[in-house]
Amino acid sequence: MDHTLVIVESPTKAKTIRKFLPSNYEVLASMGHVRDLPKGAAEIPAAVKKEKWSRIGVNTSEDFEPLYIVPKDKKKVVKELKNALKDATQLLLATDEDREGESISWHLLQILKPKIPTKRMVFHEITKKAISKALDETREIDMELVQAQETRRILDRLFGYELSPLLWKKVAPRLSAGRVQSVSVRLLVKKERERRSFRKASYWGIKATLVKDKICFETKLFSLKNQKIAIGSDFDEKTGRLNENNKSLVLSENKVNNLLKDFSKQSWKVLNVEKKPTLRKPVPPFTTSTLQQEANRKLRLSARETMRCAQGLYERGFITYMRTDSVQLSEQAINAARKCVSSKYGDEYLSKSPRQFNSNARNAQEAHEAIRPAGESFKTPSETNLSGRDLSLYDLIWKRTVASQMAEARLTMINAEIKVGDGLFKSSGKSIDFPGFFRAYVEGSDDPSSSLEQQEVILPDLSIGAILDVSNSETTYHETKPPARYTEAALVKVLEKEGIGRPSTYASIIGTIVDRGYANISSNSLAPTFTAFAVTALLEEHFPDLVDTTFTAKMESSLDEISSGNLEWLPYLETFYKGKNGLEIKVQKTEGDIDGKAYRQVDFDDLPCIVRIGSNGPWLEGVKIDESGNEIQAKGNLPMDITPGDLDKKKVDQILSGPSDLGTDPKTGEKVFLRFGPYGPYVQLGSNDQEKAKPRRASLPKELKTDDLTLEEALQLLSLPKLLGVHPEGGIIEADRGRFGPYIKWMKNENEFENRSLKKEDDIFAIDLGRALEILAMPKLGRGGQEVLKDFGKPEGFNDKVQLLNGRYGVYVKCGKTNVSLPKDTDIEKFLIDDAIALLSEKLKEKKGATLKKIKKRSKKTIKEKRK
Repeated sequence: MDHTLVIVESPTKAKTIRKFLPSNYEVLASMGHVRDLPKGAAEIPAAVKKEKWSRIGVNTSEDFEPLYIVPKDKKKVVKELKNALKDATQLLLATDEDREGESISWHLLQILKPKIPTKRMVFHEITKKAISKALDETREIDMELVQAQETRRILDRLFGYELSPLLWKKVAPRLSAGRVQSVSVRLLVKKERERRSFRKASYWGIKATLVKDKICFETKLFSLKNQKIAIGSDFDEKTGRLNENNKSLVLSENKVNNLLKDFSKQSWKVLNVEKKPTLRKPVPPFTTSTLQQEANRKLRLSARETMRCAQGLYERGFITYMRTDSVQLSEQAINAARKCVSSKYGDEYLSKSPRQFNSNARNAQEAHEAIRPAGESFKTPSETNLSGRDLSLYDLIWKRTVASQMAEARLTMINAEIKVGDGLFKSSGKSIDFPGFFRAYVEGSDDPSSSLEQQEVILPDLSIGAILDVSNSETTYHETKPPARYTEAALVKVLEKEGIGRPSTYASIIGTIVDRGYANISSNSLAPTFTAFAVTALLEEHFPDLVDTTFTAKMESSLDEISSGNLEWLPYLETFYKGKNGLEIKVQKTEGDIDGKAYRQVDFDDLPCIVRIGSNGPWLEGVKIDESGNEIQAKGNLPMDITPGDLDKKKVDQILSGPSDLGTDPKTGEKVFLRFGPYGPYVQLGSNDQEKAKPRRASLPKELKTDDLTLEEALQLLSLPKLLGVHPEGGIIEADRGRFGPYIKWMKNENEFENRSLKKEDDIFAIDLGRALEILAMPKLGRGGQEVLKDFGKPEGFNDKVQLLNGRYGVYVKCGKTNVSLPKDTDIEKFLIDDAIALLSEKLKEKKGATLKKIKKRSKKTIKEKRK
């Protein structure tokens, strides 16, 4: 009997696709790539270890031949695939339809060397119809796609493995450089430099609340004696003064107060009213890039979290393939979306004809379809049985796809001019005449219905010459703000607009930037670190092309041309690496000229200090004034939450001057100090006397600013942990602060305790025993949001707590890193600690057995090698 082996990348995808295949088809997962370039010296085969090029993993003298190895963790997978292939009569390689997927299929072909008919099977959604069609339309492996992916891999390896060691030597260990990564870091650094050079401007204005037909509306002073009043955009960010040739009038506090008195004595008359009908068209369905941007804006998901979540939805058959540049929908998808519109909103909300979109992104590849719900008919979010992030992301994709086939929104924009004395005030209104696609989807809003109300700005029916009543008028004070840092969404948008990298790689690139210490995520923004400043300065000085957006975009275009067969890959790599200005020669020539010491520090012209970059992080070096009034050299830890854009003279003085005396604790008579450490500012009771016990310390929460810190606040922090009382079941309850904010701790006995975070409305210093008991009585959630059904504490012989959790895939027992699913027919009410221990013991035996087998296998291998 015929037996077909189908290979996909992941077990989840295998499980889903299996449902749509005949019974004689076996589906196995390769667990991603089965071959790759070596990641370290330990993976380089002994036969080539002495070769100079082996460090890179690419033989640059033999047509850039890559050195592929099967990583240790993939050897078992390869063995299983080879064993399964023995019984097969046909092999289908069903990895993803993009370059990466094509490459995985090619590598599988090279390793497995099948002697049976082998075909490539591709699909962009996992549904019965799509899989049946893919089975009928199998093809050969596309070698142009494979070569394009391999060229990118080699290029990125050459870039990273030539420049990263240079950074280790000249700046700090464990740093990395990358073709797209280094340009992205430079974008963050340039934005932070703009924030440092920013000079604040202040200005005043006047606003009033006017009334007509019992409808109140707001109006603002626009001009005085025909001279426009200055607003934020009129000021130069670098000087804090008006932009060159800008003739706007900057009002002072005294001036606006006088104007307010004058206006109060005069009538407010409608000078002009303009109504302008406007159409708003829906935005296209999601691409990889726009999905990452909108998920970051609306759901606060990182690019990495979005792609992980989308991958899961695709592999379980809920959405189409999530790595795409296309905004086009298939005829099947358009029909499904239009049916959703008719049934949910009515035919009047349908667009007059099916709507298609074209991509404006540079280097866009239109081969695939946009990201949309899978199938011929779209499941509504409530029909999916999804939950948490999965449901939120699916809901976003469903709304955006459906909205793309809805009618335009019809609005009327209203502008009114009101004259009072020498002043001209302006008011803007907006009415939604027909909401159209707004009913389903509004960019940047989670709830389209409430957003409709928020978008409308109602103005009364105003006629020219009408006299208006004044309900209230007041002066307003404004300050300009520094340029906003990039959010992940904003960075992704810039990278795509400039044609840098592929949207499918942005998630891993941003993840690497954060993981390598080039940026921290703060309030959803990417704040570059001092290390990022140091590395960017070195690359700008000695390798300017490699961090130039235009140069990098040209590289991306060249790689796309290789993908389409319009450019030869080998000559391109030869020029990039070995050419007259190639990377290899540049690094060799430049390395000796780079003074590492100069790039292990960051200088700021406006600060009396130097930031040194060390292997354990940055620190400050400068001068301080001692008790005698003399300048002396000083050093200080630079708190990790201080960014280059936020470091000012005040902070420098605080850090270098050492502990600040806040006053004396009336209870102990000891001094209370404000100090700065690598993890931020903290308060300390008493001095660092070696003869005494370690002084009590407490970190400052983010909401407390060092400039405004009082002795009373410091003593409150030092009073923690605070004893609240005894629990009715035994054990004491305390209130304290930790890394993740304020919490209560119930110490049941010596070995067992339970922590619960306080709610937003709770004050840690005011909470009492009654409220603590209320919080402890609430259902407990695990780290991933799983409900803790039972907490058995730490049984004898166990190092971790044993808990019964309700997770995404059902109820399971957890102890440390060991999880065991409960059989479906288990009665949870009757499930006791003995049952949990029995399940865990069985699982641990299996793990131990597998570990012993590995040890025995290694021992046999060692004995054989010794005999040889």
